[in-house]
Amino acid sequence: MKRRILIGAGVLVVLLGFAAFLLPRAARHAWFWEWDVRRLESRNREHPPQTGGIVFTGSSSIRLWETLERDMAPLPVSNQGFGGAHAHHITHYAPRIVLPFDPRIVVLFVGGNDLQFADRTAEDVVTDIRAFATLVHSALPETRVFVLSLKPSLLRFGRWPELAEANRRIAEWCTGDPRLEFVDVATPMLDADGKPRPEIYRFDRLHMNEAGYALWTALLRPRLQRAWSRLETTP
Repeated sequence: MKRRILIGAGVLVVLLGFAAFLLPRAARHAWFWEWDVRRLESRNREHPPQTGGIVFTGSSSIRLWETLERDMAPLPVSNQGFGGAHAHHITHYAPRIVLPFDPRIVVLFVGGNDLQFADRTAEDVVTDIRAFATLVHSALPETRVFVLSLKPSLLRFGRWPELAEANRRIAEWCTGDPRLEFVDVATPMLDADGKPRPEIYRFDRLHMNEAGYALWTALLRPRLQRAWSRLETTP
């Protein structure tokens, strides 16, 4: 009996090891997140987002923003974040979860998952984010795209120099098009020593807690309000 338990435990360890190795690699492919995009589509059919409103999209930091509508009220926002998306995944699924709602503003947060892998560079992320903006503007030429900076985290701080370089390049790119706006959410998430502030992260040391989202709200909501007010007064 004891031997069977030991064998079973060994098999379980091996299976968990395979899962830990394979899942992050599978998640690099857009098809991996089909199930989560279908979840969004089902919710959108039951509760259609306002046409011509503000669409938030991106990876898990958007998906987990459960208080988004309350935090941004009275702005007409819709949360279309999914999975642990990479930048090119957002472009892949945008025709299904962004473009159908003809948003006047899109808020994008993505890129951190890309750069957890050593073979991905800051330039790769910038290229993929530019492809997303190009897709949006090919369908909706007047839509404003707010690009949030990649955020630091306790878990992945070893990759912070590459993320910071991506932020520098994204910010520079955004200055070349009045329809783009870069929002630096990263700097306020660092302490005086340039390290992530532990009090704004969940137990996983990667995602934000309520205090982290309160920080993002304070940074982003006034800028969105100003942009929305200008759009509302534009004939």
